[in-house]
Amino acid sequence: MIKRLLYNMVFCCSLIGATQLNAQSGINDTLRVEAFITPEGDTIPQSWLPPAEVNAIQTANWRQYWKNWTRLRNAVYVTYPYAKTAGKIISEVNIQLANVPDEGQRKLIIKSREKELKRDFADKVTNLSVYQGKVLMKLINRETGNNCYAIIKEFKGGFNAGFWQAVAFVFGSNLKQQYDAKGDDKDIEKIVLEVQKLYGYKG
Repeated sequence: MIKRLLYNMVFCCSLIGATQLNAQSGINDTLRVEAFITPEGDTIPQSWLPPAEVNAIQTANWRQYWKNWTRLRNAVYVTYPYAKTAGKIISEVNIQLANVPDEGQRKLIIKSREKELKRDFADKVTNLSVYQGKVLMKLINRETGNNCYAIIKEFKGGFNAGFWQAVAFVFGSNLKQQYDAKGDDKDIEKIVLEVQKLYGYKG
């Protein structure tokens, strides 16, 4: 509807201009103008207006909004690769454990993968800020379908899960937090889709 309105405005202005030219220069005079072909196939005259610059002072609310958005975007870009790796390893461990009934053997498998994770990511993850850690927990939930509390409890036992939940609580976080792509975490989801597109991650 807006496009049609613009077409009609340009068309009417062109007709007015053509009428004035005919009145001043004669009915048989010719004036070449640019033309625009609409999606419907109509051809109408086209002209260009000079650019207009609009300046405004950014309000405090908008400044805070963009500050928060930039912080969140940075956190997602930093932590999403870790969440993808964690999701992949957890999936592999679950496949390995599926046919291993012996509890001792299961612990050895978990311990070997835990060493691998520590070797590759311990330094990087411990350098994350508390805020980035919260975002990482959200993303792990997104990638695995389980919150961090459930993951720790499954692989390390209820005592460990309870301990780390208490630590998280001290820092104002919660290992049991869920990922809500259409609700509270819709901004994270937008940035994740941006990261996936930019770096070729598969969703």
